[in-house]
Amino acid sequence: MPNPAAPRLTPSPRTLLWASVGVAVITIVLKTLAWYVSDSVGLLSDAMESFVNLASAVFALVMVTIAVRPADEDHPFGHYKAEYFSSGFEGILIVGAAVGIIWAAVERLLQPQPLQQLGWGLALSVLSSLLNGVLAWTMFRAARVHRSIALEADARHLRTDVWTSAGVFVGISAVALTGWLWLDAAVAIGVALNIVREGWRLIWRSSQGLMDEAVEPEVLADIHRALAQFAHPTIRFDHIATRRSGQRRFVDLHMHMPASWTLGRAAALRGDVEQALMSAVPGLRATIELLPSDVEAHFNDPGNPL
Repeated sequence: MPNPAAPRLTPSPRTLLWASVGVAVITIVLKTLAWYVSDSVGLLSDAMESFVNLASAVFALVMVTIAVRPADEDHPFGHYKAEYFSSGFEGILIVGAAVGIIWAAVERLLQPQPLQQLGWGLALSVLSSLLNGVLAWTMFRAARVHRSIALEADARHLRTDVWTSAGVFVGISAVALTGWLWLDAAVAIGVALNIVREGWRLIWRSSQGLMDEAVEPEVLADIHRALAQFAHPTIRFDHIATRRSGQRRFVDLHMHMPASWTLGRAAALRGDVEQALMSAVPGLRATIELLPSDVEAHFNDPGNPL
């Protein structure tokens, strides 16, 4: 579910991912041509990552489409976690591309080859990087608005691609200035190691999301501030547990109140608390269990009193 507070002018995740697919195709053409005219393994590594960009964008588009499906009998909590599969898949592809880059770079390091038409090769690489940079900046902004990890993962990958191209540019320029052909392969290996780091971060973050990681600290602080509005000697909250599921945020808690209250009065207060929580955290789903003040629920965890 998109953030209801999202500005109307912010493109949807699907729109931006379609744009990512289109840009990936364009950069594949530009970077492959750059490698072809220069015979640089550094530019080859750059082109290989663009193929990963395309596969990642297509998979992310599929997962985002699944994530917005409404809840059904088999998935009563919705399909929001589909976005984590997209992020994890993208991380795996990034690591796989890095392995291929290192393989090609080591071979070129052992058998250096002269580079051709570096001016054209670098110009084409810079042009494709500009496209990726603009798209990544737009996607990062939209990812914060829509709380989309799939969009954020694709943006991070595109940003990595930009830094990759920058490294390749520096390396090839150094080759042109010094004549040291081994710098081309060395830069490609450095680029690959940087790609591995980014890929691992995406895989790790996706795994944490699939394991019901707690909401972000700033979101938890908003939840506590909303509950503090209702704090009273006769009313208290405890056993506050949160989790993330794609774009959704969930909170479960106990609300204690005097046992003499009528069910109607207790339910009315619970409704007010739910509204306050949803206003503080758009898209939040709250589950509140009502308990008398003198009754404690016993769990394996020690609780989380407000």
